Amino acid sequence: MNAVNSSTKALLKIDNRIDELVKKIELLSYVNPTNIETEKEKFFSSKYLTDPVFTYPSINFDRFKLHRELFAQPIEQIEDLEIRQLYEDIIYAYSGLIACIETIGEGKKFYYNSLHSFGTPTEADVENAKFILHFKGEDAHDEQFLPKYRTEETQEKFREYSTRYDFSYHIKLSDKMSAIAMVLNNIQTLVINKNHVFSENEIEVLTNHEIGVHMVTAINGMLHPLKIFSHGFPNYEETQEGLAVFSEYMSNNLTVNRLKELAYRVIAVDGLAKGYSFSRTFRELHNQYDLDRETAFYITLRAHRGGGFTKDYLYLSGLKKVYNYYKQGKDLKLLLTGKISLSYLNSIASLHDKGLSVPAKHITDSYLQNKNSNKTIEYILDNLK
Repeated sequence: MNAVNSSTKALLKIDNRIDELVKKIELLSYVNPTNIETEKEKFFSSKYLTDPVFTYPSINFDRFKLHRELFAQPIEQIEDLEIRQLYEDIIYAYSGLIACIETIGEGKKFYYNSLHSFGTPTEADVENAKFILHFKGEDAHDEQFLPKYRTEETQEKFREYSTRYDFSYHIKLSDKMSAIAMVLNNIQTLVINKNHVFSENEIEVLTNHEIGVHMVTAINGMLHPLKIFSHGFPNYEETQEGLAVFSEYMSNNLTVNRLKELAYRVIAVDGLAKGYSFSRTFRELHNQYDLDRETAFYITLRAHRGGGFTKDYLYLSGLKKVYNYYKQGKDLKLLLTGKISLSYLNSIASLHDKGLSVPAKHITDSYLQNKNSNKTIEYILDNLK
């Protein structure tokens, strides 16, 4: 028993130390350019020929020291082999993210580190994207898609939606982001793009996506004895984004247009592997796929920021995996316990058996009942490879 106790003590100590170290590694805080709007204007003025030159926030931690301290953790003191392997994977995963951060803006160097951390679309992913693009989207002039809510009203809508959850969080405004809203897990903060005017549909999508999943799992993750649930299992991004888009589906807010947006992201990330420049990716989306230039610019920006950020293809593959999981009648609550990955469910079950994890306290509101009434969406999801 003493051996078990000492092993558990060692595990908790290592987990706490890793948590202290990785709190500094919020990749999205560093990979979003600080001069998006000015570079966009220059790019449009150049008739889409001159690639933007982006600048990025400075890094406020010692990268070498962080690598060294991560690998100095005495994981051999963890006697349970499965849990020891998990923490070895965790250390390698976070070291990979540090490598991403330290090479932001360095072209191919960042791209290869991004590949290592997030992978790249498979042939099936690209085929799924092209399959989706064959479907006719909703009329963009429908009332629900028209820009309507400015920052103050948008904040109010988020606050109103959040009353269904028993937790609080911070809201911050930013004009230096490629997304229109995002959650920073480590400080439980929703960041809203103050340059954007939000439509009714965007509000519905983002409340369910950002608060209903990203914030729910961030808060749930903090309730475990182990901090790994809040700072994230290896490769958790695919499961997280899949859960978040799945919440849009369950709340009847997932549209063909939204699926097409996720498909365009796959196409843009696939272009990185082909060596496409920013301007070539943009022209493919704008000319070949007939996307308006603002949308084409931001999808291209998301893929090319940092030097080639491959994470964006994971939304579609994650959605398909979570949708299949749901269709198999499996328990979605397990996936809400924190920033977890489908590929580590056995390890999570093992942690639960040992009293090192707890059930999800907060449950995504849309998961309680499937309200999707869109047969086209159903057909698409059922037929993705």
